[in-house]
Amino acid sequence: MKIKTTTRLNKYIAESGLTSRRKAEELILQGRVTVNNKTITKLAFEVDPDNDNVFVDGEKIQPAEHVYYLLNKPKGVVTTTDDEKKRKTVVDLIISKQKIFPVGRLDYNTTGVLILTNDGDFAQKLLHPKHNIVREYEVALDKELSLEDEKKLLKGIFIDGSRSRFSEISYGKKSSGKNVIVKCTEGRNHFVKKMFSTLNYTVIKLNRKSFAGITADIPVGSYRKLKQHELQKLTK
Repeated sequence: MKIKTTTRLNKYIAESGLTSRRKAEELILQGRVTVNNKTITKLAFEVDPDNDNVFVDGEKIQPAEHVYYLLNKPKGVVTTTDDEKKRKTVVDLIISKQKIFPVGRLDYNTTGVLILTNDGDFAQKLLHPKHNIVREYEVALDKELSLEDEKKLLKGIFIDGSRSRFSEISYGKKSSGKNVIVKCTEGRNHFVKKMFSTLNYTVIKLNRKSFAGITADIPVGSYRKLKQHELQKLTK
């Protein structure tokens, strides 16, 4: 006799690669999810993966094999799954049978490490502030960074109403204070640019050198699947 197994609706949606469990809960509460043609708004609702038909915004979903990609993002590409201006997106750069999405964001002209996946829970864990994921950026400034301002950036300054700081600042191979390397655990949009602009510096060029210890060992614009040891590092 086969034992009937059920799973929480938000988990089922997340495992389809559509979004994270938290976002799936929002979709459910917004009345955008149906199970067997009935709109479900209860977060505790459970589905039978073998027999129930689940739709989000009219599109049928089902659990998919999880995939994880590392992209060395080039300039002139938006970090999203689609763009109303019809610009090229990071998803367009990767050939995958699964519906994938980027983990976090990089600005249009920012290059470097970007992870894409269809594992919503994995993405949510990486982006949650409590995990203090380290991001490392190579920054080209319009003028040399003064020692006084370096100390301010390390001690903390206010941007967007909250105190923010770089955890580390070092200098690139070029013997110029215009080229710096910063580390931080912040994932807010335009964070690095805002930190410098607050002190009247303009970021000319920005490259994310690493994310959670993962570096881009591939040419700009190319991608590869994450290696098993990298996945183990990220999940820990």
